[in-house]
Amino acid sequence: MKIDILTLFPKMFDCLNESIIGRAIKENKVQINVIDIRTFSKDKHKKCDDYPFGGGAGMVLMAEPVFDAIMSVKQKNSLVILTSPRGETLNQKKVKKLAKVEHIIIVCGHYEGIDERIIDLCIDKEISMGDFVLTGGEIPALAIVDSVCRYVPEVLNGESLQEESFSNSLLEYPQYTRPQEFKGLTVPEVLLSGHHENIEKWRKEQATKITKKRRPDILK
Repeated sequence: MKIDILTLFPKMFDCLNESIIGRAIKENKVQINVIDIRTFSKDKHKKCDDYPFGGGAGMVLMAEPVFDAIMSVKQKNSLVILTSPRGETLNQKKVKKLAKVEHIIIVCGHYEGIDERIIDLCIDKEISMGDFVLTGGEIPALAIVDSVCRYVPEVLNGESLQEESFSNSLLEYPQYTRPQEFKGLTVPEVLLSGHHENIEKWRKEQATKITKKRRPDILK
């Protein structure tokens, strides 16, 4: 999988070199390129935003540098995503679909938004993290990259993907590790029994209980 991220703030993506995603990049399981939109600005000060026509607060990302940045990496098989609060809310089902795409281009929205003509000409999908607004699209882009790359073959253990939250329309069951007792709290006896059938039953019961309490909406 190849992912190109177009942003005004490329240093925000330095964290991709850490942990599981960083290892996947080093092992060439995924290719992630961070591209500075400012390098495509024809302004001597590398300006990429301007006041909105019709007035209003804030600034708007200009069409030309964003368009040129997209065109510099776009291919026939590319899916171009804009991180935007008015987009579809990301969920695990959408993540799995995105993981099957060969080439993803993520355009990080910023300021008061992006010139609508870029959306008309270039954007295939707008994605939001939820009903809240951030200062820019870089954090949502990181979330998309992290969640999608986990489904690239060999990036994660297959069993881990099957048993995590949302994989079976349930939140994940409680997890425990050593020590067996901590601050007066002990590990449930069933997890120490070695009886795999009972452990599986307990985990499903706990996952269902937690989901009913915290996210009953995903059980519908």
